[in-house]
Amino acid sequence: MNLNLTGKTALVCGSTQGIGRATAIELALLGANVTLVARNEEKLRETVETLDTSHGQLHRYFVADFSDNQNVKDAIENYLRLCPDVHILINNTGGPSGGPIIEADTEQFLKTFQMHVLNYQLLVQAVVPSMKKEGFGRIVNIISTSVKQPIVGLGVSNTIRGAVASWSKTLSLELAQFGITSNNILPGFTKTARLDAVLEMRSKESGKSIEQTAEQMQAAIPIRRFSEAEEVAAAVAFLCSPAAGSINGVNLPVDGGKTESL
Repeated sequence: MNLNLTGKTALVCGSTQGIGRATAIELALLGANVTLVARNEEKLRETVETLDTSHGQLHRYFVADFSDNQNVKDAIENYLRLCPDVHILINNTGGPSGGPIIEADTEQFLKTFQMHVLNYQLLVQAVVPSMKKEGFGRIVNIISTSVKQPIVGLGVSNTIRGAVASWSKTLSLELAQFGITSNNILPGFTKTARLDAVLEMRSKESGKSIEQTAEQMQAAIPIRRFSEAEEVAAAVAFLCSPAAGSINGVNLPVDGGKTESL
């Protein structure tokens, strides 16, 4: 199986923590040159030093604030002037705060749409010309199992994640002829800061302790535990590899089997 990414360059968004960081580490282990993207430069510097360089890789980072579309557009354009060849794009952005959809105001929807769909569109438009030139491209979007089964209490997130899934499926139809695939990874409950926030929210709602809430949530997962960020990253890395060239336009849950739909 060809998992070798030597000579390929990957942009990984949200790469200083959680699934994004684990993905950057995994792609580097497969030989990719990794460019980290996040808003905290100190954490970017720390993370880039942890990446494997045994294949002669050159790792970089650039700062971008995903709450500002123009900042993201300027940041990627500046980066591409220096490093024009990009083969892999990992779209990964933290979700909005939880709450019932009926209580969400329009500003929450607009802000979340801009952070996810619009930024991803800007990034794809910037890097696809390079992918077409190389005849190789991998776009992987880290979204959520809510694409298949909405999660109670995450109304705005459910809505926007679904929009990203449809956007990605459309890309998969348009770009496959150029050797570019577009796929979605759907993490379930994964040990990240996002899970900590969900646990806290559900604990307050139920009046149970965070520990009791975690036990109850894990009991509903067939593997009886939360996923590790590294397990999600392994699935992302496979979709980026040459071996996954015919996997295109899919939504792949990595959730321990919790999602009950096909």
